[in-house]
Amino acid sequence: MSNMFSDKIIEAVSFKSSWKKERSLADSGAQTDDLETFERASQSVKRKDKEVQTEDDGSHKTRLAQDTVGRLGEFLSKIEPVILRELDKALTSHAFDDFNIGWDNEEASVTCVHKLTNPDLNEQLHITGITWNSTGAVIAAAYGRYDHEDWCTHKSALCTWNLERRNINENKPDTVIDLSTCLTCVAFHPKNPAIIAGGTYDGEVMMWDLSREDDMLVTSSGIGDDAHREPVTRVHWIPDNTTSKRDRYLLVSTSGDGKILVWKHDRKKDAIKLSNGFILMAQNLPKALRKSRGIRGDKEVGVTCLSYNCEDRDAFLIGSEPGAVFRCSMQTHGEPAGSQVISSVPLHSPVTFTYNPHYAPVYSVEFSPFHRNAFLSSSMDQTIRLYSMLQKQPVLTIEPGEGFISSTKWSPIRPSLIAATTESGHLLLYDLRSEQPVPIQKLEASINKTAVHTCQFNPNQFELLATGDGAGFVHVFRLSQDLKSTNPKDIEAINVLVDIES
Repeated sequence: MSNMFSDKIIEAVSFKSSWKKERSLADSGAQTDDLETFERASQSVKRKDKEVQTEDDGSHKTRLAQDTVGRLGEFLSKIEPVILRELDKALTSHAFDDFNIGWDNEEASVTCVHKLTNPDLNEQLHITGITWNSTGAVIAAAYGRYDHEDWCTHKSALCTWNLERRNINENKPDTVIDLSTCLTCVAFHPKNPAIIAGGTYDGEVMMWDLSREDDMLVTSSGIGDDAHREPVTRVHWIPDNTTSKRDRYLLVSTSGDGKILVWKHDRKKDAIKLSNGFILMAQNLPKALRKSRGIRGDKEVGVTCLSYNCEDRDAFLIGSEPGAVFRCSMQTHGEPAGSQVISSVPLHSPVTFTYNPHYAPVYSVEFSPFHRNAFLSSSMDQTIRLYSMLQKQPVLTIEPGEGFISSTKWSPIRPSLIAATTESGHLLLYDLRSEQPVPIQKLEASINKTAVHTCQFNPNQFELLATGDGAGFVHVFRLSQDLKSTNPKDIEAINVLVDIES
């Protein structure tokens, strides 16, 4: 069987395709030349802009389409009475009286922006008075003490800071004027930003010129028959009505000796001379008050504060040590001073009306700068009172419960806003439009909760309010937009409180 089969290799047989053509393939290569590159910088051309204004071509006039039918005129005639009637209603509407545009969406707030002091005097002396100059850039502080038991042996000073100085040093005053006795009050001149007056514990009235490089003292009343015999409590500038020159002012001073003295500055001699004066006698006190204090009618009564009316330059207020508040006039010549009072000018009582008294010494009286009949008072009896000049009883009494109230001030821009300083070391802000007599702001305004003795609004920069405390520090606060903006209803609120029609 094996012989029947065997392996055999035969040649391959190929067949050509009858439908597919033959193809040939070939490989080839190519190389490009090296690429050459170049870099170039270019600058754009300069351009200039020009503006042109075409001239008005008077030949082309714009006109409203002609109303051939008359419907437009008919419509306007029909609605005219309606529009006029609604406009008349809008004039008397109070719909937006309480609406203030909050451009910055700012709430009523107060922030302390400066704490000023003289390190050589703080903790030893109080701030007894502060005042802003006529530009509102400089603030001055009087250093002294209130707690004297005998002769004053303190060394005090008048210090100033320019708040517009770029690199202000809050612990280094720009000006320091040393004094050999306590400075009790200060007041910048209303027009001259360099002139400042002050009063001392010794009863001396002084005037300085801060623009001088050497001795800044211009003049002093000295100590004598025409000077005060007790500490000066206030100095205040008033226009000189005896001259037509607008820049002339008189200086008024008050004291614990009961005298209200009017000084005139002789520019040629650089001296102040007594030109007029008044005196407060015990017989001016309410009978019940005089009897309860056991004061004889021929005795002088200490004057603690004064304020002049915003409209009637002859009218002024004074507060007293026994607690009485008086309306006075520069033209009144009441009871003369007793024979024990010596003066080169006759001294008479200026009192024309007596208000319901406080129960303790009056620390401040302040006429409203917006309403001639409204005024504030504050006292050691821990109350703030709002009076109408036309009635005896106060129309509003506020009891903060913060100890004695040493100072009250009206805002120079917002008629219903008042500020008060307290024994507890606070600055209180009240809005007299509020139904409840509670402060809208209660601020820490002293170091170590010492008493705050004085406050003053800035007369030019209405957002600034300064206080002076018992530790020798001046705090400067910045009011928010809401507290320095006028409101149409502010005056109306004051009118209602003092029961006077607007």
